[in-house]
Amino acid sequence: MRETDFFNGVRVPVIGQGTWHLGEDAAKRKSEVSALRAGIDAGLTVIDTAEMYGDGASEELVGEVIRGQRDEVVLVSKVYPHNASRSGVVAACERSLRRLETDRLDVYLLHWSGSFPLSETVDGFEHLRAAGKIRSWGLSNFDQDDLERAPGGCATNQVLYNLGSRGIEFDLLPWQQHRGMPLMAYSPLGQGPTLLAHPLLAEIGERHGVTGAQIALAWVIRQPGVIAIPKASSLEHVQQNVGAGAVVLDSEDCLSLDNAFPAPRSKQPLDIL
Repeated sequence: MRETDFFNGVRVPVIGQGTWHLGEDAAKRKSEVSALRAGIDAGLTVIDTAEMYGDGASEELVGEVIRGQRDEVVLVSKVYPHNASRSGVVAACERSLRRLETDRLDVYLLHWSGSFPLSETVDGFEHLRAAGKIRSWGLSNFDQDDLERAPGGCATNQVLYNLGSRGIEFDLLPWQQHRGMPLMAYSPLGQGPTLLAHPLLAEIGERHGVTGAQIALAWVIRQPGVIAIPKASSLEHVQQNVGAGAVVLDSEDCLSLDNAFPAPRSKQPLDIL
């Protein structure tokens, strides 16, 4: 699978594993653990979680998944904005580390902009980095204007990006690409069945011998510097995600998708879920 630079020269696969809504149903825990472990075995080594997901339940699930193989994964978590004071960031990170059963995060993100000054949040991040609790820090749900005002040192920005949410292509994505700041694309397959039900995806998928979902995911990672983090809640999902990494869309495919899902022609408000 193709790789891209992430932080501090670390190379990672362009497809990782998201965990939103995972860990919230005890009846699904065994299958979710198996799916995430299978993803790691298949090379999907970026694991994304957050203290918000299930009020820590997702982090606890991930902690179980990576037990005994912490060094094999690139671990990303996120802090609530209301915990993002300088001291609050440090305390929140310690709680996340306990749930994740690890001594460090690879990347720690501010989940979205809140009431605390960003400089105060970054001070907390830098304290954690100096203490070895995090290797790098970044932001989530920040638009270009927000990033331009951010202090230096941001490793990545995580935003909504899929065929149905292309607004970032007008300004934010090229801005990050120009600066070598990788973009993490959450919900790369959209939310709900609407996007994946589009007949064009199935039509293109049939030509490539893959599913429409794999076409949608391949479209997201066609962009340089983009890491997609689709949810990986079942072995079937994992297998499809891995397979999408091998799909190469041709110019005809991309033109058809552009016609069905037009690119933005002006600046758009940042889409947030």
